Amino acid sequence: MMKNRTGIWIVGAWGGVATTVTVGWLATMKKVVPAWGLTTELPEFSGYEMPDWSDFHFGGCEVRASSLAQSAEELVEQKALDAEIFQAVASSLPSLDAEIVPGILSRSGKVVEEMADWANDGGQTAREKVAAMQDAMRAFVKRNQLEHLIVVNLMSTEPASPLNSEQEAWTCWEALDQTLDSPECPLPASSLYAVAALQLGYDYINFTPSLGATPPALEDLAVANHARMMGNDGKTGETLMKSVLAPLFAHRHLQVMSWVGHNIFGNRDGVVLDDPRNKATKVASKSHLLTQILGYAPQTLVSIEYIQSLGDWKTAWDHIHFRGFLGTPMTLQFTWQGCDSLLAAPLVLDMIRLTEWARRRQFIGKMDFLACFFKSPIRVEEQGFVRQFEMLEAWIHAK
Repeated sequence: MMKNRTGIWIVGAWGGVATTVTVGWLATMKKVVPAWGLTTELPEFSGYEMPDWSDFHFGGCEVRASSLAQSAEELVEQKALDAEIFQAVASSLPSLDAEIVPGILSRSGKVVEEMADWANDGGQTAREKVAAMQDAMRAFVKRNQLEHLIVVNLMSTEPASPLNSEQEAWTCWEALDQTLDSPECPLPASSLYAVAALQLGYDYINFTPSLGATPPALEDLAVANHARMMGNDGKTGETLMKSVLAPLFAHRHLQVMSWVGHNIFGNRDGVVLDDPRNKATKVASKSHLLTQILGYAPQTLVSIEYIQSLGDWKTAWDHIHFRGFLGTPMTLQFTWQGCDSLLAAPLVLDMIRLTEWARRRQFIGKMDFLACFFKSPIRVEEQGFVRQFEMLEAWIHAK
């Protein structure tokens, strides 16, 4: 009997992060390299019947014509991906390319629209776009005899959505559903993918700061269809450090007067975030957690700049000005340098595995236990990394 498998539908399937996820999944499954960076490979996970890496099958959609091999070769050129690892899995990539279809562009922003040369987006209503994507998802599941599907949004950051928490569409699925027929539908592509998945009972993870499944109406849709969802914005570098260091200042009663973070990187996301409208969404996601952890609002500044020569490598420099005993001002500075795609990819793989495990444990709805993987976990108040990780451990050990 064929082993039941779960499909992984990657939105932005030929991007740097998505390609690293796919190559990393193949390399981990084939045991090409040790599973460094994967939380679910820690010893405390070994006593549980976690999904095996071979339980998954990858496909997805894109708005740029490319291929996994082409994207991987770019990463190799940028010293972000080891050439030997790429060669070890290269023969498996063409068959996965065949599972990738044109994607949706709605409200993705001018820069992404200018990059797009493969989208299937012309003249349709939002409802028609959702239906077409659902047809592609169902065909993928049927063709590969899959048991379930997890949709992971790895597309570029969108401009902020006009939808806000005071609108009925934010909280009521019936009201949000009605907007799908309007030419002025406020939902961006990230949310249309969420609707497409959740209506079919498939799971949805938003690794970007875009709207995705943030509206409570979409959480209700997930519960109604026995699906799972979570987001937003993978916590990979500078913000991860903030979520670790800010509790230190809070617990030692050291007043943070200002916290400045300057970020530079040069990949395709850097090009997108060079547009102020897309950048504003990312900055908001990186800025909010300090107030929640400290209990007050220090002066903050977050800057993100595109430096083409850096490629997939990014640097974050943070300057923290704080007041110590007897009111003496002091300073902490740190520099975080890393490869953007390699920092993000293991988080995506961990969340895929944990989401599938949640399904097997018959969990439905918003997966708060994944909060430690996100900068802006949807409607989760706890922002400290250690306590967020304790939430994950508690869920793992719960019977």
